[in-house]
Amino acid sequence: MRHRSDRTHLDRNAAADIRIEKLLSQMSYKEKVAQVQSVLAGRQAFESEEGEFQSDLVGEHLKQGIGHVARPAENKATVTPNKSIAATINFVNATQQWLLDSTRLAIPAIFHEEALHGHAAQGATSFPQAIAMASTFSPELVERVHEAIAREVRARGGNQVLSPILDVARDPRWGRIEETFGEDPYLVSAMGLAALAGLQGQDPDCIAEDKVLATLKHLTGHGQPSGGLNTAPAEMGERALREIFLLPFEVAVKLGGASSIMASYNEIDGIPSHVNKTILNNIVREEWGYQGSIVSDYFAIDELVTKHQLCATKEAAADRALHAGVDIELPDGDAFAAYFAHPNQVNLAALDAAVSRILRNKLQLGLFEQPHIPKSLEPELIGCGKHVQLSQRVAEQAIVLLKNDKQLLPLDADSLTTLAVIGPHVHETLLGGYSDVPSHTISVLDGIQNYLRAKDVKVVSAPGVKLTENHWQAGYDSIAANTLSKERWHTDQVVCAESEENSQLIEQAKAVALESDVVVLVVGDNESTCREAWSESHLGDVSSLKLPGDQETLVQEIVAAGKPIVLVLNNGRPYALESVAEAMPAVLEAWYLGQNTGAALANVLFGVVSPSGKLPVSFPRSAGHIPAYYNYKPTAKRGYAFGDTNALFCFGHGLSYSTFEYSGLEVDESRVLSNGYLRLHFHLQNIGQRDAYETPQLYIRDQHASVTRPVQELKGFKKVFLASGAEVRLTFKVPVFHLAFYDLEMKRVAEAGKFTLSVGASSSDIRLSAEFELAQDVVNPPIKMTEYVVSTLEEST
Repeated sequence: MRHRSDRTHLDRNAAADIRIEKLLSQMSYKEKVAQVQSVLAGRQAFESEEGEFQSDLVGEHLKQGIGHVARPAENKATVTPNKSIAATINFVNATQQWLLDSTRLAIPAIFHEEALHGHAAQGATSFPQAIAMASTFSPELVERVHEAIAREVRARGGNQVLSPILDVARDPRWGRIEETFGEDPYLVSAMGLAALAGLQGQDPDCIAEDKVLATLKHLTGHGQPSGGLNTAPAEMGERALREIFLLPFEVAVKLGGASSIMASYNEIDGIPSHVNKTILNNIVREEWGYQGSIVSDYFAIDELVTKHQLCATKEAAADRALHAGVDIELPDGDAFAAYFAHPNQVNLAALDAAVSRILRNKLQLGLFEQPHIPKSLEPELIGCGKHVQLSQRVAEQAIVLLKNDKQLLPLDADSLTTLAVIGPHVHETLLGGYSDVPSHTISVLDGIQNYLRAKDVKVVSAPGVKLTENHWQAGYDSIAANTLSKERWHTDQVVCAESEENSQLIEQAKAVALESDVVVLVVGDNESTCREAWSESHLGDVSSLKLPGDQETLVQEIVAAGKPIVLVLNNGRPYALESVAEAMPAVLEAWYLGQNTGAALANVLFGVVSPSGKLPVSFPRSAGHIPAYYNYKPTAKRGYAFGDTNALFCFGHGLSYSTFEYSGLEVDESRVLSNGYLRLHFHLQNIGQRDAYETPQLYIRDQHASVTRPVQELKGFKKVFLASGAEVRLTFKVPVFHLAFYDLEMKRVAEAGKFTLSVGASSSDIRLSAEFELAQDVVNPPIKMTEYVVSTLEEST
C-alpha cells in the first residue's frame, strides 16, 4: 500500500514550484531516476499481442514510475484503425491506472507521439507535409491544423508531441527538408508560433484537455548539414547561429511559451548538440529564461559514443548530456540507465533539476488531476470529416503555381475530350515522412476522374516510369497504396528501377499522351527517395538534384508527343528543373498534400480554386548552385563563368489565376523610437477576373552596418483574399526588433542608419520600395512579431 506523508503536490491550488519541491523532497533516488527515463522497446514486454496492458509483466519497467512512455499508438493491435484506436486508449488508461495504484507516489506518465503533419497513427487525419503547410504562407491555417492534430492525439491517449520542427532548411539535398517550414528564419518563426499555439494553446502553465505539450526540434543548425547529409556537422559562426537557426526557437520560447525542446543530432564547432552547454544552458536557459524540459533525440546520447566518437562509454555520454542540460533520454533509458546505476558518480543537483522540469511538464498537462484520457474527447473525432476537409483546404492553398505560359491553366473541362494523367504514383497518395495509414485517400488520378465524371471527358493514365522497385505497383487501391507509402519510408534498402523496364513504360505513356488533348504529368519523389537518413543503412539525402530515376527521359518523350502539358511536382525537396521547366507551359509544385491530394489538385487544375501558395524555399538550378537561399550576403553572387547564379524559382514565388496591383506605399517612422514600431501602408487591388488570395511580402535591407548584412530579409507577410476588382489598404506594423542584428561585440542592436523597405509578390518580384532612416541605435529591442491591419479604403480614411 502506498504511503504519502505530504499530499501538497496533489493540491491544484498550490503554486507549481511548491508542488514540485514537495514532491521532489519525498522521492527516492530510484524514483527520481525513473522520471528522467522513457520506455519504448521495453513497453513491448508488458503489452499483449492484442495491444493490451499486462500488469503482471510490468517488472522493472514501471516499478519506480516512469517519465515518458513513447508512441503508444504504435501498439500491436494495428489490423484496422478502429481496433488500433480502441487498443491504444485502453492501454494508456490502464497504464496510468497502474501507476496510480501500484507506485508509491502515484506520479502519472507522459505519453509522447510523433505528429509532424498529423498524428503518425493509423486512422488519423493526414494533413499536408510541413513544407506544404509553409507554402500556404498562412499562420492561421497552420494553427487550425495543429489544433486538430492536438485533439486527435489527446483523444487517443498522447499528451506530448515531438513537433513542430523549427529547423531553418538551407540545403535541398537534405532528405528532411520536407519536414521543415523552409529556408527563412522569419517564416519559420511565424509558422512555428502558429503550430505551437494550435498544439498547446495560449497558456503554457495550464494546457487544456484537448491540447498537448509541444516539443520544438531540433536545437540547432540541423537544417544546414555539411554536404546536405543528415546529422553531419553544421559549419557556421555564432552570428549566423543566433540570427538564423536559433531565432525560431527563441521566438517560440519568449512569445509562444514553449516548454519542451529536443536537442539535435548534429555538432557545431566540434560540440554535439546533446553536450553543448553553451547553447542548452547558457543561451536557452540563462539568456532566454527558459524553464521547460530538454529531451534527447532518439538514441542520440548513445550516438555520442557510436557516431560522434566523443565519449568512450555510455556512462560518460550520459554524464555530459545531463550536465549540459538534457533532462530525459528518449525513447528508452539506455545510456541514462547505465549512468544512474552508479549513484556515487551522479551529480544529484543536476538530477534534481532534470526531474523538476519533467514534473513541471506533467503539472502543465494537468496529469495529476486527470491522468486518464479526457472523456470529452470522443474517439470519433480521429480522422473525422471536419479534419479531412481542413486538410483539403490547406492542400489547395499549399499548391504553388510556378509557371503558366499562355494561361494554359486553369484547364477548361468543357473543351476537353481526352485527358492523360501520367506519372509513377498517380494511382496512389504520397504522404511523406512521419505518416501512417489514414482511413481513406484520394489519389491524383482519383481526384481528376471524380471531377471529370460529369463532364463526359475520357481520362487515360500510365505510370510512365518506376522510381524504385520496392513497394510499387501501378494500380493499387488507396488503402494498399497508403501502406506502401509507409513501408517505403521505413524500409532500409532502396532498389532503383531498371532503365530497360522503364523504357517500355515510357513508350506506353507516350502512346497514352498521343491520344489525349492535354497531359497532366506528375513527377517527383516517393517516400524512399527523399526521407530522413537515420542510419548508414537507411539513407535519404542526395548528391544530385535531378529528378530521380528515368523521369527526365519520361518528360522529354512526353514533350515530344506535342501535347500541352501541365507538369505537377509531387515531391519532398526542391529539384533542379531548369531544362524541364523550360519545356513546360505550366508547372505546379504540389509537395505532399495529405490524404485528399487528388481532390485538392483537381480543384486547382480546373479553376475551382485559384492557386495561392508561395515557395518557402528557393529552387536552385543545379546542386552546384547550392546554397541557393535568397537572403545571401552581397559578395555571394559574383557570377559563374558559364551560368546564372540566381535561383530558378525564388523564395516567395507563386503565381495566381488573377492579377494584383500594388500601389501607394507610405512609411510612417514618427513613432519608431517612442514605441518601437515602424508602420508602412500600401494598397493592394485584385485587377484580374477571378477571386483569389495574394500574399504581399515585406523585405528589409540594412544599407550599411558595422557587419555585413543580407541583401534582403523577410520581415512580414499577410495572406489576403480579394474578390475580383476589390481593393484594400494594408498596414504592416514592424517592431524595431526586426531591424536588429548582432554587432561586432555580439550584442543585438538596431543600428542608426538607412534601410530599404520593399514590398512585393516574392523576393524577386518587388513592386514597391522606400527608404527609412533610423535616427539612433536601439540596443536589445524586445522580441516581437510584425502585426497587420487589413482595411477597406473607407475604413482607412
